[in-house]
Parts: sequence; structure tokens; C-alpha cells
Amino acid sequence: MTRNLLLLAVPLAFWAEFRHWDGVWIFLISALALLPLASWMGTATEELAARAGSTVGGLLNATFGNAAELIIALIALNAGKVEVVKASITGSLLSNLLLVLGLSIFLGGLRYHRQSFNRQSAGLLVTLLTLSLVAFMLPAFFDLAERSFFEVANPAPPDAAYSLAVAVVLIAVYLANLLFSLVTHRDLVGGLEESHEPRWSFGTAVGVLLAATVGVALMSELLVGSLEEATAALGLSEFFVGIILIPLIGNAAEHLAAVSFAIRNKMDLAVQIAVGSSLQIALLAAPLLVIWGWFTGQPFDLVFHNPLELAGLSAAIIITNAVVRDGETYWLEGVMLLGVYALLAFAFFYTPR
Repeated sequence: MTRNLLLLAVPLAFWAEFRHWDGVWIFLISALALLPLASWMGTATEELAARAGSTVGGLLNATFGNAAELIIALIALNAGKVEVVKASITGSLLSNLLLVLGLSIFLGGLRYHRQSFNRQSAGLLVTLLTLSLVAFMLPAFFDLAERSFFEVANPAPPDAAYSLAVAVVLIAVYLANLLFSLVTHRDLVGGLEESHEPRWSFGTAVGVLLAATVGVALMSELLVGSLEEATAALGLSEFFVGIILIPLIGNAAEHLAAVSFAIRNKMDLAVQIAVGSSLQIALLAAPLLVIWGWFTGQPFDLVFHNPLELAGLSAAIIITNAVVRDGETYWLEGVMLLGVYALLAFAFFYTPR
């Protein structure tokens, strides 16, 4: 019922744009409208996955898991807000690994003395996250080497070319992971799926998915268009909005799902959603943005110029690795993850931009 009521924000956002309301109102209303649209998109994907079987269903979930946020990023990239897009990539990883996983472990731990999950699967996920961290750090070091050691005045073209090569490698690794997890070694990641009988017809699920996707695209256009005016009015930097607010808006449905599963003692699913969503961003969404920028003439590379972003990613992956490696969690570990997220959020808030 709440989700349906929030859909009223969709026509209200169009009305606000038509009547030329202040940018801050357009930004807030379109952000609110994105929440139910992203939720409906997730529900429709789950219904299609229930009909398609575990293998194809897993692929559908992987493809559309972060669709709302990817659409926001694509529209922001087309608008030339490259740094906002980079910040949203970092913010997605941080919010999933620290905020969502932290809340899941903390709230689940308050209800259950100890929670366990598939240790082998979790180990594979954090290993892939470590690989993604290496992939994000190398372009920054490549850029630094060009500027200092090789004394390249404008390293932008080599940066873009190297980022494209990194993107291709990351997508190849992502596809290999899908093959490994869904086909050749499904037993290794056992316990991650919660199947149910489809409640919708195939046509209904496809229709809802298409309608929600169009709605997300339209609301994202309004959100990005009002971003500059809204950030000035709210006293926030575009960097902070990109790294904190946009990931929370785009992934709200997944966040709630992960916490809900943890409270019901289904930690396998909670870990898969939180960490698996991060992998989708790092190994699929970010590379797709690089490729999209290459084809559309809007250069986009994976060079993170703010050292706090790489420091935050390193901290998030290191502590996530420490928490999930043993296959058991306690509420205090959730507090640790939330603490790191709070420290980083304050750092990003006070970062001059």
C-alpha cells in the first residue's frame, strides 16, 4: 500500500517540472518517485525469475538488480556530470557493503545470537570484490604515472583507452562468474535462492518491468536536471549527493530486501544481495558506463581523482572480507560496518568540492 501511495509522486514530479517549481522540490519529489518505481522493477524481475528457472532467473536478477541506478548514472553521464557518476559508483559499493550489510547483520544479530551463511560463496564474493578494487586502483596509478614519471601533459586519451581495456576485462570476469555460479559450480553457492511460485502472468511481469523502467528513466531525467540547483539550495556538494544520496535512492528496494531477509534469519540471501549487488556495480555497471561513454562521445574513465574514494573502497572491502570470511556474524560486526560507513560519510560531507 505504501509503495502504491508513493507512486503519486510520479505525476507530481511532472507537474512540478511543468510549473517550473524550484529545483530543490523537483529533485526531492523525483527522488521520492524513484523509490516505488525501483521497488516495482525489482518485484517484476523476481516474478520473471520465478518463471524462468534458477539459471535464467539468476541471470535476470543479475541484469536488472541495479537497473534503476544504472539508468540514473547513464542520464547523468549524458548530462556531462562525470564526477557525479564516478561518485555514485563508489557510493553504491560503500552503501551495499557497509550500510546494507551492516544493518542486516546488526538487526539480524539482535534477534539471533549467531547467524551463519555459506562460507565458500561469501569467500568467492569478497575475492571478486578484491579484484574489482585492483581494477579501480590501477587506472588512478596509471594516470599518476603518466603525469609524473612520463610527464604527459594531458593524459585523458590514454586514461580513456586504458579504462576501456579494464572495462572489457571486468565484464569478462563477470560473465565467467555467472557461468561458475549458475552452471558449473551451482552446488558451491547453494542456499542462496528462495524460490516461489509466480503470482503474475508473464505479460504482467514484462509490462510492469517495462513501465517501471520507463518511469525510472523519466524521473532520473528530472532528478539530474535539477541536481545543480538542488545541491546549491540544500548546501550539499554534487559529490556528496552522488556518493551518498543517489545510491540510497537507486538501491532502496534491494536495501530493504536484504535487511528483511536478515531479520528472518536468511543470511545467505542478505549477504548475496548486499555483496552480490556490489559486484554487479563493480564488474558490470561501471564497465558498461565506460563503454557507453566511448560510443556516445562522452568520455568516461575509471580514474578516481579523489583519494578518499579509493581509501573508502579499500576500507569497505577489507572490513567486509574480515566479517564474512568465517561464514558467521554477530550484531557487533554490524556495528563495525556501520561505524566505518558513518566515518566515510562525514569525510565525504566535509570534502571541499
